[in-house]
Amino acid sequence: MSIPTLQGLQTALSGLLADQQAIDVTGQNITNASTPGYSRQVVQLQTNEPMRIAAIAPGTGAGGQLGTGVMVTGYTRIRASYLDAEYRNQNTSLGGASTEVEALKQAQSAFDEPSSAGFSSQLSEFWSAWSSLANLPASEPAKVAVVSKGAQIASTLNTLSSQLQTVEAAAAQQYAAIAGPSGEVQSYASQIAQLNQQIKQSLLARQQPNDLEDRRDLLLDKLSALGDVSVTAEADGTDTVSFGDAAKPLVQGPSVNWPQTLTAAAGGQLGALLGLSGPGGALAEYRGALDEVAAKLASTVNALHTATPFFSGSTAATIAVAVTASEVQTAAPSNPGGNEVAIAIAGLRGGEADQRYGALVAQVGSAVQNAESDEANSQAVLSAVGDQRQSVSGVSLDEEMTNLVTFQRGYQASARALTTMDEMLDTLINHTGAVGL
Repeated sequence: MSIPTLQGLQTALSGLLADQQAIDVTGQNITNASTPGYSRQVVQLQTNEPMRIAAIAPGTGAGGQLGTGVMVTGYTRIRASYLDAEYRNQNTSLGGASTEVEALKQAQSAFDEPSSAGFSSQLSEFWSAWSSLANLPASEPAKVAVVSKGAQIASTLNTLSSQLQTVEAAAAQQYAAIAGPSGEVQSYASQIAQLNQQIKQSLLARQQPNDLEDRRDLLLDKLSALGDVSVTAEADGTDTVSFGDAAKPLVQGPSVNWPQTLTAAAGGQLGALLGLSGPGGALAEYRGALDEVAAKLASTVNALHTATPFFSGSTAATIAVAVTASEVQTAAPSNPGGNEVAIAIAGLRGGEADQRYGALVAQVGSAVQNAESDEANSQAVLSAVGDQRQSVSGVSLDEEMTNLVTFQRGYQASARALTTMDEMLDTLINHTGAVGL
């Protein structure tokens, strides 16, 4: 009987220690309830190997097994990998949409349409100046007004082209800053590679690196806003991370492969920036369309103003008025004092230049609306997936408080069992012999 009694002490002690560790983990969960990226942890409990007793029944001599308590086998991090993957996909979409909205709104604000200061209104005033000149073809003030209005729309086209170039350059600079040697991609990748090494070493030492894995997952979440992220979990605990449409994995074990070439298909913020500022990108397309407006304006007016070209230059950046008021032509050289040229130019109102510019403004406005819609949809889906992920891996204070009470009572019960057995042994050892005397 002495062996089971002594074993009872060890059994009660194992319960005491297990509940103590469970309380420690619960306290860790409660403390980190608001920590970004923290995953709820639980204690894994398992019964100890039972004690085998060869003969326990006096009558039959049959053997038996005696329970020896409980042991902690590990601390599990509660995480759903499929929700992580979905969250990062949606975060990539949101990063790209938000970047497009920001840049396209800057381009849209440059056009300042519709407004009295916009190019459309100024172009209308230019045609009206020609119409007024047609009514008074010999009027010097009317000719001055034509030149003035022409110079105004040429200047506005110059400014619009410059502003679009500025937005395009800013997008390119932002890409270079993020993807450069000291940018966010390099920083995140280096930290992930370092954590890969630490996690691998911890697992080799038979330690569960839950907090390190949380930090790595948080970095992967942040990286996913910059471009598509695909993660392959390796057997040694490291993550191989593919990024965007790069040819090589961004992170492989403790190694980082960066910089690499990306395209607009990379997704996320970097893909959007390349799609906006790269060759054939949206901003370059808008500048090209604006150049077509300027070229059409110059060619149609100059085709009628034949004595000397009214406009010089054929792009939005180079167009300018090339005549003085005294050189403004109102009629054919064979018809001094006539007004047929002025009437013809005034008749260009609503023509190809106006139509091309209207189509460009509508194109930019539609692009902004689509980007805003994509941003709103991505944000809604991301929030929904984030809530799902939080319901799995997040800390519920109510649940943890319930666990805390449960483990506390288990601890108290194990302590009471230990005290009771100690008292029994004390009686057996120190008091039983006195009866015989």
